[in-house]
Amino acid sequence: MRKLRQVRDLLIYLEGRLGILVLVILFPPNPHTSRKSRFFFCSHPNHGLIRVMKIQLWAIGKNHEPYIKEGTTDFTKRISKYFPVEWVILPVPKNAGMLSAMDLKKKEAEMILSWLKKGDYLVALDEKGKQFSSNTLAQFIQERANDGIKNLIFLIGGAYGLDEQVLQKANQRWSLSDLTFPHQLVRLILSEQLYRACTILRNEKYHH
Repeated sequence: MRKLRQVRDLLIYLEGRLGILVLVILFPPNPHTSRKSRFFFCSHPNHGLIRVMKIQLWAIGKNHEPYIKEGTTDFTKRISKYFPVEWVILPVPKNAGMLSAMDLKKKEAEMILSWLKKGDYLVALDEKGKQFSSNTLAQFIQERANDGIKNLIFLIGGAYGLDEQVLQKANQRWSLSDLTFPHQLVRLILSEQLYRACTILRNEKYHH
């Protein structure tokens, strides 16, 4: 296991310095895998496939507001140059306006837990969670990739936050800030910070 981790670290270092082609060439083509499988791959013509971690950004509520959509779309597209990435907007439970805050959080928790799959790594955004610097976030993402995580999920809760069931299930609790932000704005901040972390991993100029 230790040797495997050392090999992974070396490959990731080479990928950052020389590009994904180096990673893919080191692995022979596998005729039994395809892009339709449940895993996600980087590919290069004539050089087989390599599985990489996917990032998902989950949010409960409405679709992105227009003033948020432009920014999140841009940063999500940028992140896709480093990892497969997608947004998953979870619908607000039916009759949410008639439920108490506690009951609404429980309904949302049932939905979230039903969507999670075995092997998912869940990061719950929570005001009582751990705060990361941009460099620490980059290191955190790198470590999850090194660990062979298939699906790294960042979860933004509903209007009243996340139920304790979800927080207990989470592998990590992360607080963006001591400040309070509108939930739509959190989506933009999250996508920008993840992109920033990716550029740090590649030693690119975006982060100063």
